Amino acid sequence: MSETRKLTDFFGRLTFNKREMRNRLSKKTFEELMEIIEKGGKLAPESANEIANALKEWAISHGATHFAHWFQPQRGDTAEKHDTFLSFTENGEVMESFSGKQLIQSEPDASSFPSGGMRSTFEARGYTAWDPSSPAFILKSKKAATLVIPSVYLSYTGEVLDLKTPLLRSLHVAEEKAYDVLKLFGNRTAKYVHTTAGPEQEYFLIDKEYYKKRHDIIFTGRTLIGASPAKGQQMEDHYFGSIKPKVLDFMEDVDLALFERGIPSKTRHNEVAPNQYELAPIFEEANLAIDHNLQTMEIMKQIGDAHGFMVLFHEKPFAGINGSGKHLNWSLADSDGNNLFDPGNSPKKTVQFLVFLSGIMLGVNKFGPLLRMAVADAGNDHRLGANEAPPAIMSMFLGDYLTLLLDNIAKGEITSATEQKFADLKVEKLPSVVLDNTDRNRTSPIAFTGNKFEFRAVGSSQNCAEALTTLNLLLSYGLDIMIEKIEKYSKGTEDIKEAALKAIKEVAKETEKIRFEGNNYSEDWHKEAVKRGLPEAKTTPESLKNMTKEDTVKLFEKYEILSKIELHSKYDIKLDAYVKTKVMEFNVLKDMILTRVIPSLVKQLNTYSTGRDALEHAGKTGKFLQEMIADIDAILEGLHAGLKKLDKTLAAVDSEACGLVEKADILSKDGNKLLNELRVHCDKAESLVEDDIWEIPKYSEMLFLYKD
Repeated sequence: MSETRKLTDFFGRLTFNKREMRNRLSKKTFEELMEIIEKGGKLAPESANEIANALKEWAISHGATHFAHWFQPQRGDTAEKHDTFLSFTENGEVMESFSGKQLIQSEPDASSFPSGGMRSTFEARGYTAWDPSSPAFILKSKKAATLVIPSVYLSYTGEVLDLKTPLLRSLHVAEEKAYDVLKLFGNRTAKYVHTTAGPEQEYFLIDKEYYKKRHDIIFTGRTLIGASPAKGQQMEDHYFGSIKPKVLDFMEDVDLALFERGIPSKTRHNEVAPNQYELAPIFEEANLAIDHNLQTMEIMKQIGDAHGFMVLFHEKPFAGINGSGKHLNWSLADSDGNNLFDPGNSPKKTVQFLVFLSGIMLGVNKFGPLLRMAVADAGNDHRLGANEAPPAIMSMFLGDYLTLLLDNIAKGEITSATEQKFADLKVEKLPSVVLDNTDRNRTSPIAFTGNKFEFRAVGSSQNCAEALTTLNLLLSYGLDIMIEKIEKYSKGTEDIKEAALKAIKEVAKETEKIRFEGNNYSEDWHKEAVKRGLPEAKTTPESLKNMTKEDTVKLFEKYEILSKIELHSKYDIKLDAYVKTKVMEFNVLKDMILTRVIPSLVKQLNTYSTGRDALEHAGKTGKFLQEMIADIDAILEGLHAGLKKLDKTLAAVDSEACGLVEKADILSKDGNKLLNELRVHCDKAESLVEDDIWEIPKYSEMLFLYKD
């Protein structure tokens, strides 16, 4: 890039966006594709061939030799299989070809992807299918360029094997329900509703040379040992501080790569913890926003490597300082550009907004634990409830004015939807006061921030698709109830606002228990939540139990998001991933203790013993060194006892008689407790061993020092 550059000159250069489609497709095919992207539908075979040929020519113009269907298996990251454009004519001459059939469908091997028991190992067939609502893009490395086609992933028998398919289903349902509400309020101009999202991405940077010496970070994504440095985040001087030039260069290259892909990166800044940062995008259509976030994470890793950094997305890579989340901003917009979570500047719009608000409140009130379930994994367990992220109690923050409005409606103080009644409550000022005068609650898991909700419980390493699917599902459930209530109250009257207010009044009373405006970190709130009957699943195994409950299955099946067998398989997949993660942590910690911690302690012991002997030879007592030797001996004894417990725990988990649920239960309780006990011994060892002997990079190095 030259020094003088305009974003408009290269934004989306590596994406087959609407501009490219319009230039390379016939008017008929372009309009057909736009209709499908906006409203859904089937693509004609001849149109598919035309689009495929245009994609191929565009990709070749960027140096591409291969294409790949890019999908999101349930293991949490993305997957791709590259095929060449290479083909031969009947005369044996080489040519590039890419058909509509190849664009629409591919067949990767499904045997090694998690299926939760739905598929046997020998049942290998799986299908990827093109998602036209997410544009294809060019993936570039130093030498290769590949046409990448965002896709869904299904088994041979049609079961869901990915995270995108349930998301697309949930978007369709939620958007239909929202459109029904608009029609109920007499809207005749909007053609459709779209869900919008903007996932903020938090992450840590550490020097690559330090990373190579930390086997715990390499294999588990987090530090299993590490003493707190003298200075951590207590001075709060990193947050929004001046960005170091080396980091800013990395950020700039990330942004430029994102812009080329058409990913609207907006904000970059230092986060709370040292070496922690955040990237935030502009809102987009939700499905595209999720795909873009996954691309963003991949791009950040690649560019970080080129800059000598490792990008850490684990929710809690360093103990004792803040972890990383991925705040999912979520809203609805109609085809006219109206934000449906904007309170509006008229009584009618405000009532309509309150219907949408009531819909999500009903969903959270009834099925709030499903949101905790959607973000449950071993990494996020370390973050949720740690006074740096929302607790595992699913409550909603609405702000003072919305709370006042709902409370008054619940009391029956508003009985009419006339403008005068709203004026009494200053409703006509609601948009300005909500946007400008309502504080933002940074401790609430589901916070209304003026014209959107911010779901703050998603982990930084996670795919937001599951959380977004669940939000859409809960909204669909709630809007169904609201439509039913409004239609009941509107019988015999033409005033839809009056009917809606009666329904809102019911919901305002019914959902009081999930509304909380205070400090979600406080112990008082945890006690109060128990009184209100709000569950708090502190571990992944505890949370995942909700997945196979009868009412959960009925909800997912009613809206055709996932079937019973798919939910049960997802339960097994997530529980299995939890067990494998914890077992890996056990084995890595054991290896580090045996091969690095204990040898370092023995070397230090020899040094102290030599010093003590020298002092005694000189007629001194060597008492202090003897005490240090005793401290090291105590640590060695503690590690020895802990390793015995660790081996016993691993043996129990490895037993054929131990089922998956029991394994997870052991590891989430006794297992986590043992990991913490061993860490205490290791961290004390670090504080007693000389830097030249202790070979494992320390927090003080990784968080504050950069190698040139």
